[in-house]
Amino acid sequence: MSEAARRYRTSAPATVLECRRVDPDLQLLERWRQGETAAGEALFARYVDRLCAFFATKCPGEADDLVQRTLMACVRARDQFRAESSFRTYLYTVARNELYQFLRTRQRDGARLDYSVTSMAELVTTPVTRMARDSERRRIVEALRTLPVEQQTLLELHYWEELDAAALAEVFATNPGAIRVRLHRARAALRARLAPEADDPALDALVRSGDSSGNPKRDPGL
Repeated sequence: MSEAARRYRTSAPATVLECRRVDPDLQLLERWRQGETAAGEALFARYVDRLCAFFATKCPGEADDLVQRTLMACVRARDQFRAESSFRTYLYTVARNELYQFLRTRQRDGARLDYSVTSMAELVTTPVTRMARDSERRRIVEALRTLPVEQQTLLELHYWEELDAAALAEVFATNPGAIRVRLHRARAALRARLAPEADDPALDALVRSGDSSGNPKRDPGL
């Protein structure tokens, strides 16, 4: 090892070096960057189903295409990711950007979209009942789709993908404190749609309902 390389290994942030050693995603990414095509395929295979679920609650008719767009964007930018966060956080940042770009192209009048106000139910009218596994999940998904896109995305990534406040802050380009406030408001908005006058067990079911495979998710906490 050259002296320059030795100095770099000594001075590089410990968190990044440790992350590369223990995170299987980053190990696959590194092998892919070195020319191992199979490693790249294995990396994306870990997330295809999750990306499909992410887009299916928003644009079910376009989910496959949006998954492909997200993966291709990652391919184009594979050498730009600096591993300062998890690959999963980076992937959902790209997915969110692809979703917003897709929604902008659907605006025929050229109006500027405010994702903190406009909901998927206003933007896309495709029914979502076919992707719901049962009436409870269907009810949750339909309620989520009436929230502003930003709130819907925030709740799904927090409860179904277990992203904590720090990871969500990276995805939404803000700080953890702001994320906590947004999550509180998003939960209140969802509760109002599910049961305006009383507590509703469907809100608790948001945590239990899990991802598209039906696996239960725990609340990652804030």
